[in-house]
Amino acid sequence: MALRIEDILSPERSLVDVQVSSKKKLLEQLATIIATTLGDASADDIYERLLNRERMGSTGIGEGIAIPHCRLLQCQQAIGMLLRLEEPIDYDAIDGKPIDLVFALLVPEEATDEHLQILATLAGNFSQEEYRDALRKAPDARHLYLRAIAGKE
Repeated sequence: MALRIEDILSPERSLVDVQVSSKKKLLEQLATIIATTLGDASADDIYERLLNRERMGSTGIGEGIAIPHCRLLQCQQAIGMLLRLEEPIDYDAIDGKPIDLVFALLVPEEATDEHLQILATLAGNFSQEEYRDALRKAPDARHLYLRAIAGKE
């Protein structure tokens, strides 16, 4: 059975109006929040893994979207985090446009197929203009989460 967004995202990991000034600051903030969620993972380790993945090529997929992701030993199951930024930031996205929606994904070290399935699902969702617009217009974090999992309120 394919994983659904609600299997990896929680309302607590859906945030709106996040203030960051750069790609580096964004990755640091993601790492800090996710480390708190996992408990036994270091924010520095998560940050380094996210940064190493970015060095292989930007995870900015275009249309204002970034999907930073990495594998993590301390991760028992896939974990997602959705952020809507207060102001778009430069992210070296493939279309050269700044990003304002971020879905971070961490998967267990051995979750190759699962990882690829989730990335494909996310890319498919974010390729739909209505989906992106719904997330951008969400009035608060709860609605951001609901729209992310259902594509509607």
